[in-house]
Amino acid sequence: MPSPDDLPIANLRDFLKKLSDKGLLREINEPLDPNLEIPEVHRRVIDQGGPALFFKNPKGSNFPLVTNLFGTLERVEMAFGNKPKEFVKQAVQMLDTLMPPTLGGLWGARHLGMQALKIGMKNVSHSNAPVTHSGPQAPFFSKLPITTSWPEDGGPFITLPLVYTEDPVTRHHNLGMYRIHVYDDQTTGMHWQIHKGGGFHHHEAEKRNESLPVVVFNGGPPALMLSAIAPLPEDVPELLLASLLMGKKINRTKVNDTSLPLIAEAEFAFIGEVKPHERRPEGPFGDHYGYYSLQHDYPVFHAKSFYHRENPIFTATVVGEPRQEDFYIGDYLQDLLSPLFPKVMPAVKELTTYGETGFHCLAAARVKVRYPKEAIATGMRILGEGQLSLTKVLMLNEGDIPFRPFDKYLEHFLARVDFKTDLHVFSCTSQDTLDYTGPKVNEGSKMMMLAMGEPKYDLEIRDPQALPEGINKAGLYCPGCLVLEAAANYEQAPKLGDEAILNQHLSDYRLVVLVDSLDEALSSEMSFLWVLFTRFEPAADIKSKSITLKRFHPEMEAPILIDARMKPWYPGKLIATPETIQNVDQKWSRIFS
Repeated sequence: MPSPDDLPIANLRDFLKKLSDKGLLREINEPLDPNLEIPEVHRRVIDQGGPALFFKNPKGSNFPLVTNLFGTLERVEMAFGNKPKEFVKQAVQMLDTLMPPTLGGLWGARHLGMQALKIGMKNVSHSNAPVTHSGPQAPFFSKLPITTSWPEDGGPFITLPLVYTEDPVTRHHNLGMYRIHVYDDQTTGMHWQIHKGGGFHHHEAEKRNESLPVVVFNGGPPALMLSAIAPLPEDVPELLLASLLMGKKINRTKVNDTSLPLIAEAEFAFIGEVKPHERRPEGPFGDHYGYYSLQHDYPVFHAKSFYHRENPIFTATVVGEPRQEDFYIGDYLQDLLSPLFPKVMPAVKELTTYGETGFHCLAAARVKVRYPKEAIATGMRILGEGQLSLTKVLMLNEGDIPFRPFDKYLEHFLARVDFKTDLHVFSCTSQDTLDYTGPKVNEGSKMMMLAMGEPKYDLEIRDPQALPEGINKAGLYCPGCLVLEAAANYEQAPKLGDEAILNQHLSDYRLVVLVDSLDEALSSEMSFLWVLFTRFEPAADIKSKSITLKRFHPEMEAPILIDARMKPWYPGKLIATPETIQNVDQKWSRIFS
């Protein structure tokens, strides 16, 4: 008999029971407002590494709310475990074993074949589809405990939506997680960012001047939530990944008011459509970069009917300055999918992205070098691969140095990178929708750096003998990297970086970082990564005391300086209001009595 820990988690209730049995779920009876109060409680608990939270009496709703499902590595492992990782590793290994196929190889892979038979979709009747217990009903978004996380948010947002669409031509499906800005009981925004599958389906429907059918799910097996976030290649079905994570087939059912299937074990299903050529202001929203993403026009979701299971439970998360739930989910996804990278990109030995930077702002890869400058070709391949194409800074090396701790990795890098030949900036490119460092939304630049071979440079480990004018103080992040605190903000002194890098007392350093607050930048590895990589754009903010254009390539003389101060056009950092903090302070003893 399998142990309870080995049984598939078929739905949200299975997972909540598992968490409760291990003391990792806290029920909260105190009535709390989904508008700002519940998110503030969530943030405090996740900062402390605390449990998942089950709010039984959210104000304004008869439905309970659960948050912080994946706020620790332990809970992520409980939800998904090691079996999917082992399956992916073994499947990749078998690709080599079975090329060409042999009887022995096929026999050795038989256990994978047995597991593969459990993966897929299964159609079930309404009686076996809990999501159809109540419905169809008229839409009622206002009755749900939908959270408003930050004071400048444009309204309540569904933050764990599972948005299901199908390509109008191929019928290939996509399950994505795109925030849902609720306007009223029938309409919401649909935040389809660039390079996202649902947006591609909508683009195809608009070309045909057709509405795109959409079902937005909430709740269900944790595997659905992970799969909706996973950066899978276009047309690779997310439901297959969810099935793999669950270790069983996903039950689906049909209803009369949509051509799309309903996931049987979801808590809620919101059925509707996105009409062609219709846009409406969406946002602002406090996002996972730790800043607000601003208001822009996005497509509109028109809900026609709702379904839900008996006594449904609504799910939400809160995003903000790392680390939040998405950090732990992102790390698990990287571990799960990393064996695939060398198969998709053969010259890549290992690749990671840094959740502290919002994932897209910084990636690092260990690559093969079999001929001069092969790493550049590999870097181009990485920057052209799916959501990795949104990477802003890519660091490439060929050694065995681990990607963490980052100060050691950066030290290894600075001892090898030649800024004249190994730093490449690509301007006028696309940029992550949530990254506002560029000249306009979705536009910006990229930077690729190479650190190959043996060390070439000695790294300075002493503080500078004197500071440039306009600098308050300085501190080393690692050998070769000096961080400077500006005495004035960017608006007051926009040329400070250009002037500081010319100072002779900085000439022995290889990388200089200009920030608003030294204490903030050097308080931890997480803070350094967040402050540096979310606050600069390569084409605008990299300075050097000498730049020579040679064969259309800008050769930079060390040291280079990155101006990582907040710029006037950047959205604000996410900060709770004093009123919200005071309200939660007053209720804290009752919340956790």
